[in-house]
Amino acid sequence: MSSELGDFLKARRGELSPATAGLPDDGRRRVPGLRREEVALLASISPDYYTRLEQGRRRASEPVLHALARALRLSEDERAYLFELSGKDAGRPRRRPAQQVQPQLRRLLDDLTNTPALVLGRCTDVLAWNSLAAALFTDFALIPEDRRNFVRLVFRDPAVRALYIDWDYMARACVAQLRMEAARDPENPRLTTLVGELSVRDPDFRTWWGDHRVAARTAGTKDLRHPMVGELTLDWSTLTDAADPEQHLIALTAAPGTPSHDGLRLLGAVTAVPSASPRSAGGSAELPDT
Repeated sequence: MSSELGDFLKARRGELSPATAGLPDDGRRRVPGLRREEVALLASISPDYYTRLEQGRRRASEPVLHALARALRLSEDERAYLFELSGKDAGRPRRRPAQQVQPQLRRLLDDLTNTPALVLGRCTDVLAWNSLAAALFTDFALIPEDRRNFVRLVFRDPAVRALYIDWDYMARACVAQLRMEAARDPENPRLTTLVGELSVRDPDFRTWWGDHRVAARTAGTKDLRHPMVGELTLDWSTLTDAADPEQHLIALTAAPGTPSHDGLRLLGAVTAVPSASPRSAGGSAELPDT
């Protein structure tokens, strides 16, 4: 049965083109389809792990089978067959309802006129924000909702990336926080897609994800260099929504009397114009997908 599983995986990856999988094609492929290491990246597992699966030297867990089914774009029948070959119950991937920000939380965001604040949901999706947060980071309203993700912006948006004086340190922390979410919800298809995309498109993310470092999202300091108001040292803290513990309000503040406090007030003054959305504003665009 293990050889049948390996043959099935090889056949499916052989039929999936790099373009269909959202991967770059260097034009130097000797055989059609995806390479083993590309399937491993899309499924967020190590190439060695995937090779052992194809060779019948390793059994796959249910979360890995779910990830492989998504990476290989399997149909429902193919997915059921994959689980049957692996001796697992196919079941169906857990569909979780979209997160909705409570009206009280939205009002709180809008009332924080001198404090940049945003609400992050599962996988660091940006669910809501106030005008000062948009002025500080980017115009979230211009980003399609399904790509409005903070970690993706940190790695894929050149303007957001340029904000951070010590980008490496901050980006590593983002990856560690995302890894913590993966431990809590390993079968989340959105998380698997995000990790697969960033692993393929950014070598730093790929390396740091492989380090398996974890961190909780609690509090810290961000050192930013904003194009309009210069350098800012901002303390950030996290408030968890009691109605949905997977929603976190992130507020950024500066000590009164400091240049950073004055800079935030200046930023609020110069950007106090109607925005595209009452809870958005800002200004950059993601790198195009290639």
